[in-house]
Amino acid sequence: MAPAKKGKSKANNTANSKPSDTENNNFPSCIRLISPSSVAITIHAKPGSKSASITDFSDEALGVQIDAPAKDGEANAALLDFMSTVLGVKRRQVSIRSGSKSRDKVVIVEEVTLQSVFDALGKASKC
Repeated sequence: MAPAKKGKSKANNTANSKPSDTENNNFPSCIRLISPSSVAITIHAKPGSKSASITDFSDEALGVQIDAPAKDGEANAALLDFMSTVLGVKRRQVSIRSGSKSRDKVVIVEEVTLQSVFDALGKASKC
C-alpha cells in the first residue's frame, strides 16, 4: 500500500508542477495555445449570411457567420479576413489548419497571446 501512496503523491506533484495557461485562466477549450506565440481556434462557420459576425463563443467552438457563399473558397477567404480584423492582426498571421471543406475548422493565429485572442473574441462577441 505504501508504494501506491507514493505513486499517487508523485502523480499529483507532476500535475501541479505543469499548469497550463488554459487551467489557470479558465479559457474556453475552443481556443488553445499551440506554441509560445500561436493560438488555435476551433470555429463552426456559417457561410452565406447577410453579414459577418460572431454568433457563439462556447467551449466547443466559436460560431462565426460569414457573408460569402461556400463556393470556390470564398467563405474561407472571407473567414480569414474577418478573423484578422476581429483579432487586430495582419491577414498573413491567420491560416486554416484543418477543415477547409467543412463547416468545422481549426484556424491558427500566429504571433499572438492566448489572452489577447480571448479578449478580442470576447469583445467582438458582446457587440
